[in-house]
Amino acid sequence: MRNDIRTLEDSDLPELEAFLIRHRDSSMFLRSNARRVGLEYRNEPFHSLYVGAFEDNQLAGVVAHAWSGMLLVQCPAENALLTRTCVERSGRTVSGFAGPADQVRLARTALGLADAPARMEASEWLYALDLDHLVIPDPLQSGEIVCRAPRLEDRETLNRWRFAYDVETLGAEDSDETRTRAAETLDRQIADGNAWVAIHNGKLVSLSAFNATLPDIVQLGGIYTPPEFRGLGYAKAAVAASLIAARERGATRAVLFTSNPSAARSYEAVGFQRIGDFGLVLLQ
Repeated sequence: MRNDIRTLEDSDLPELEAFLIRHRDSSMFLRSNARRVGLEYRNEPFHSLYVGAFEDNQLAGVVAHAWSGMLLVQCPAENALLTRTCVERSGRTVSGFAGPADQVRLARTALGLADAPARMEASEWLYALDLDHLVIPDPLQSGEIVCRAPRLEDRETLNRWRFAYDVETLGAEDSDETRTRAAETLDRQIADGNAWVAIHNGKLVSLSAFNATLPDIVQLGGIYTPPEFRGLGYAKAAVAASLIAARERGATRAVLFTSNPSAARSYEAVGFQRIGDFGLVLLQ
């Protein structure tokens, strides 16, 4: 057996795609970012330095150091060596980790960051749904709750929601920087056609969005319902509407990760089933 570790280039895209498809439920950030901007790193959104481990000339693992500082892992082989090599070659600070929970723990240890302070560190529940089995809530089917793409007049409200999501769910600081980053994230999702709002009695009541998309599969992320509207079925309607749209575009599967029991019940109500654990660490 011949082992090799090297930085990936755009010519490696077909092999990377084939490898990540075999792990598609836990590789959404890696796969969607590569498809969106390629493998040549620039200090711009969605770019990463990708380093791969090869066994007998076949890709067996990959670690990517993203523009944001996040380390994205899908490396069942050579985890520690691949992680260290990627960070050494990027020469940048690691701000967090995302990937299969066991691999995230190994990667964090390999970099000596197992005990580093974190604003969020969770083994999230990984959920998946074949979209043929999507359960559409009755209020959405009846038209009691209406869902649509956000409009310009919604932006101020939705920016507040996205900021609240980052603080509440991701442990972000209440700061101008967080507000700016939240607005930029939401603006990208809206511009890409990856955000939907639920409306009841003329009021915006919930937001659903995708944080990674591919022709065959989408990943939900940034779902938010204000506290005063929770427990009323609005999130279920928003999520279902967004998945109907994904299905109409040709996607056949959806994934998400959460550690919130209430949110998990909403996802299960529309058909999601837990399939494993996903690691998400955001360092301070």
